[in-house]
Parts: sequence; C-alpha cells; structure tokens
Amino acid sequence: MTAKKTLENKIDTICALATPAGTGAISIIRISGTETFNVCEKIFNPQKKKFKLSEAKTHTVHFGSIGDKDDLLDEVLISIFRNPHSYTGEDAADISCHGSLYIQQKLLELLINNGIRLAKAGEFTLRAFLNGKFDLSQAEAVADLIHSSSKSSHDLALNHMRGGFSSKIKTLRGQLLDFVSLIELELDFSEEDVEFADRKQLSELLAIIKEEINILCNSFSIGNVLKKGIPVAIIGKPNVGKSTLLNAILNEEKAIVSDIPGTTRDVIEDTISIGGVSFRFIDTAGLRKGRDKIEKIGIEKTYEKIDQAKIILFVFDISDCTEEGVMEVINDFKSRVKDETKRLILIGNKTDMLIEAPKCFKYLVEHETIFVSAKRKENISLISDSLLQSVDHDQISDSTMVSNSRHYEALLKAGEAVENIEKGMAEGLSGDLISTDLRSALHYLGEITGEITTDEILGNIFGKFCVGK
Repeated sequence: MTAKKTLENKIDTICALATPAGTGAISIIRISGTETFNVCEKIFNPQKKKFKLSEAKTHTVHFGSIGDKDDLLDEVLISIFRNPHSYTGEDAADISCHGSLYIQQKLLELLINNGIRLAKAGEFTLRAFLNGKFDLSQAEAVADLIHSSSKSSHDLALNHMRGGFSSKIKTLRGQLLDFVSLIELELDFSEEDVEFADRKQLSELLAIIKEEINILCNSFSIGNVLKKGIPVAIIGKPNVGKSTLLNAILNEEKAIVSDIPGTTRDVIEDTISIGGVSFRFIDTAGLRKGRDKIEKIGIEKTYEKIDQAKIILFVFDISDCTEEGVMEVINDFKSRVKDETKRLILIGNKTDMLIEAPKCFKYLVEHETIFVSAKRKENISLISDSLLQSVDHDQISDSTMVSNSRHYEALLKAGEAVENIEKGMAEGLSGDLISTDLRSALHYLGEITGEITTDEILGNIFGKFCVGK
C-alpha cells in the first residue's frame, strides 16, 4: 500500500501545545487544517481595525487579543502559514501566548469548543509526510533532530532531514525500477522469446547496488551509537576509584563514593558530550566474587555492560600494582571479550598516592595506559582526548550513514533480495522468477522512504513523536 493512500480521510483540523508543558515566558499553540483561519478569526480580536485573519497573507504575524466573546483571555501573536507553504502543507497557524498553565488550557478549550480536535503524537509531521513535504526517512530524522544531544547526532539528523540519505535510497530504487519495468515487459511478450532487459547491465547494476547496501549496513554500527551515545564501560576491582573517576569525568557527584568495597552494586549511567560526540559512561560493580546475592547480580550486570560497550576503561590502583597483575587484567579481558573491535584503555588511578614510580611503569606505557588522580581530577582531559581518537570523524560527516534500526532491517532484507536475484541469474532462471526478487528489493527500499508503507508502520513511527510536532 502506498503512503499517499493511507490516512487520507483524516482531514479535520487539529491543535496542540507546541512548546514544553509547564509555566514559561511564552507558549505556542499550533493549529493545522482547513478550518484553521475560520476558527482563529472567531476568537481573535486584531489590533488593526477591519482586519480579517482569513485574508491575511502567508508568513505574516498579527497582534491582538484572544478570548470567548467579551471574556478576554490574553494578548497574543498569531503567525499565519497558508497551504502549501507550511510545515504540514495545510493552512496552519501558531498562536504565541503568555506561558500560564491557565491560559494554555483555556486557549485549547476555546479551539476545541469551536470544532478543532487535539492532535495525536506526531500528527503534524505525519500530515507533512502525507502531503509530500518530505519522505518517511526525513520525517523520522525530525524526531532524531529534536532528541539530538551532541553535535555529531545533530549533524547526522540534520543531514538525513535534508534528504541526503533518502536521495541515495531513491537513486538505488529508481535504477532497479527501470529493470523491473523491462522484465515485466518481457513477460508480456513471453511467447515471442524477446529480451528487453540487458542481463549484463543488470548484473553490473546489482553489483553496484549490493556494494552500496553493504556500505550503508556497515555504517549502522557507528551511526546508531552516535545517535544514542558511544557506550563506555568503567570496570575494575572494588575500591580502585571507578565511581570517583565517573564523577570527575561528568564533573558532578553522580555516583556514591566510599572506601567500603562493593559500594556500587547497580549500574550507573550518564551521558556527556566530548568534542561534539556523545559518550554514555557506565559505572559498574567491582569485579570480584560477590559476597551476597545483590552484589553477585551487580557483577553479572557488569559483564552484560562490557558486552554492550564499544570502549572499556579498566581502572586499577597504580600505587598497588604489579606487571603480573596488569597481565592478568588484559588476559582476563581478552578471554571474556571476543569482539576485537572493542577498545581497552587502562586507567592507572591514584597517582596522588605514589611515592615513586611503580616497577611496572614502563610496561604500562607500552599498553595504552592513562595515569590519573580521579580524586584530584588530574589528567582527566587525557581520557577525553583518547576517547575522541576512537571516533572516525570523516565517517561521521557522511550524510548517508544509517542510524535508524528500521532502515537497517529494511536494507538487510533488500540486500538478501539482491543476492537472490544474482543467484537466480547465475542459475538461468526465467524473467518471472527474477522479477519476484526484484519487486522484493524495490519493496524494502521503498519502505525506508515511505513509497511503500501501511497505517500500522506510520502509527508506530509517528506515535513516538512528541505531541505538537
């Protein structure tokens, strides 16, 4: 089912609070639909005499009072956006009022009493999609842009919203569509045994498309963590200063610090932006044999977080370490973590307690080690610098990076369909059998941009948006 045929009966006018709920300097009530200007004119008293809001030009702002008949509610500004030159592609207006909870509620009641209904989550952006203002992947990027918390996640969402990613997908789909048309034409002339689709050109195209899909799929491992924050697990034995280190990195007292071993029994997480990239730090329970049931659960969670993390900060007490102890740490890490892409950084903490350089100092330098005093917050910036070295900034700037799991799954399925086409051609299958896999590839690529979709998919996507967007 195509996107343009879904939800087409929902043409009523909607409204919602577009600014965060609560008291503030100003609030904005957003309205969209055919009755926008007629309803606003009923409750709006413009400062300019003989002025009609329904006749106002698009992209203009008008001052006046608003209320029900003689019952004045507030003085407001109304911004006018006429279709199709609005966010939704419909007649729309933003009413800027004072940020009183009472005013917000009464203004929404006024609109509802005049036939406008409250918008559902993401309904403004859904209407923008249905009205062709942008495709589905661009619409999803709007939500990513709203929730971006770092420069990297912001840039990634902005590139997607401006169509860099969807343009790539549409190009791939358009090239396949040409061949589908030719093969379908062959089926109409099957009795005459003619070949309109050049199999050699199709093979060359499939190789290019498969390579592009593989590149996009491989980018998901980076794109997804950039969007959510690169997970960094802080691990080590009890009482080596893991929680103190977390507090020093975040520059706030996030974790409880105590001299009593085993204080951290649950996982503590927080995110911070370093150099425009979000890192999600995870403070874990100390690695040792748990002395009670709760501590054992905490240690089990530690190993779960090690599996999820991209970077491991292994903290140890530099004032009480040996070469054998460090090797035990590294070997234990390698035995438990099979993913070679994970990066291990040794953190020698408590340099403030050193009287002389430890005997294993030279050995530690050879294995990426950063020496810090978490208590005095010394050399913490070296950890930040090291973390940024783990990020491929050239790859971050790539507008075609995949960061959405729905897109990733659709690309995987499209890639499988392309491989089936190649296999079928190698085995000499007929055009009707090849065309089945071609249509599958088209379907999955079309799901990404919304050229192929259903009400269920749209409801799931836009239901995660905030109300008023």
